[in-house]
Amino acid sequence: MTSGMDTVDSVQAPHSAPAGAAAPGPPAGVFLAQRPRWAPVDAPGLPYGRHGRHGRLEYAEIEAPLDYARPDGPRITLALSRIRATGGPGRRRGILLALNGGPGGDNGIGRGLPARLVAATPLGEVYDLVGFDPRGTGDSTRLEGEDSPVTVPFDSRPPDEVFDALAADMREREEGCRRAGGELRPHVSTRNNARDMDLIRAVLGEERLSFVGWAYGTLLGAVYGTMFPGRLDRSVLDSSVHPGWDWQAQFRSQAEATRENVDAWAEWTGERPSAFALGTDAAGVIATVERTAAALFALDGGRALRTSFDMIIGTLAADRSRWDQLGELVRALLAAAASGDAPRAGELLAGQAEWRPGKSAGTRREAVLEAVTCETDWPSDPALHHAAMRDFRERCPYGLGVMRAQPWVGTFRTFSPPEPPTRIRGGGCPAGLVVQADGDPLDHHEGGRAMAERLGHRLVRITDSGAHEVYALGGNAAVDALVNRYLLDGELPSGAETCVPGVPRPAVPAG
Repeated sequence: MTSGMDTVDSVQAPHSAPAGAAAPGPPAGVFLAQRPRWAPVDAPGLPYGRHGRHGRLEYAEIEAPLDYARPDGPRITLALSRIRATGGPGRRRGILLALNGGPGGDNGIGRGLPARLVAATPLGEVYDLVGFDPRGTGDSTRLEGEDSPVTVPFDSRPPDEVFDALAADMREREEGCRRAGGELRPHVSTRNNARDMDLIRAVLGEERLSFVGWAYGTLLGAVYGTMFPGRLDRSVLDSSVHPGWDWQAQFRSQAEATRENVDAWAEWTGERPSAFALGTDAAGVIATVERTAAALFALDGGRALRTSFDMIIGTLAADRSRWDQLGELVRALLAAAASGDAPRAGELLAGQAEWRPGKSAGTRREAVLEAVTCETDWPSDPALHHAAMRDFRERCPYGLGVMRAQPWVGTFRTFSPPEPPTRIRGGGCPAGLVVQADGDPLDHHEGGRAMAERLGHRLVRITDSGAHEVYALGGNAAVDALVNRYLLDGELPSGAETCVPGVPRPAVPAG
């Protein structure tokens, strides 16, 4: 298996340019001649409603090639938004694009980010804030997949007997993506998202762009800086993917990150036996958690109860401010399960979220997640996934860790990517910032450190924190101040790494 994010020359153009050649710019002609027709979000005919109201937010659309190697071929639509800078010509620095969300921008804010940034930061004084729905998402040309049936009940600790059925369900999910995705699907990729960003820059008449990316946006920002280094100005990457991991490794790292958070919570709880009575050390607390999981599974509806329990263990362990609530919840659930009170256990677990595999839309759903995560190779033998599932079922059941090890659509990929993924490289663009919480459950802290080192960026590390997407979205004033100083005034922290505390742990005395 190729570790696709770390082995392919980043500047290989599709079908033509040899390794080491310059990355292709936006296609000439009709695409560069576009002039977006901006209109207020409350103008008649605009799809207002999901991005909130802001008096200066404008919408527009442009066209982009489906395949940048065939600029005369089919076209797609990119949905843009903008809030223009208020600081005047002498203060304006240029445009700042932003992106958050899962792989491909799935479930991100997209067009709504400028309004969020204006509300939370002073960036609108110096930048035109530009949002966009990446190809396949939101109001851009949509990539869909069939809402495929699932034959195996949702289980955080599935037995070996259902492994083959889980693989068959995922194979059918990939087939549903193939049937619904058509010719668009192979071209929904990070490299094409980067090209779309550069087309947006060119159409708006800017020599360079600045960028803030969270989660998947960190990969997109790093890929853009690698492909178009001379066109990137200031850059902030928050909650970073690892520049050397493929998508399978990225998925599995989430389970490891969650287990690290659970172990940290267990150590803290074990130091407070008088408050929680779950054990006197980390091992004793984990043993109580496992006893609770087993007791829940023995109740009526036990599979669902245990699955919700495993999910909430992972979720609350990430949030240091709620560690006391997690301890109290485990104690209450153990008491309910020990007395055979399934309804009470269900009440305690009510409303806990389950992992969302896709955004439903009747018999179709947005399927960008499944496309972008196929841009790197996955082992095609389900048995290799099954071995990892057994390991994760024992070590990392919390936060639905087993799902990060099971076969994915990439295991049964029905298309060949038109080009290899990018090998992220630094040195060609200015130093920026990487922001990373050391307990981020979705983007493991190793990724932030590796990204900062790879790009030569400064690292802002949020200590003792399970936060994800911190700058402007997470309410950390110290992080916001550091990032704002850089984006507004170009002032980077003096050292390679700056530590900022996260939210404090509960004030429960030890003993």
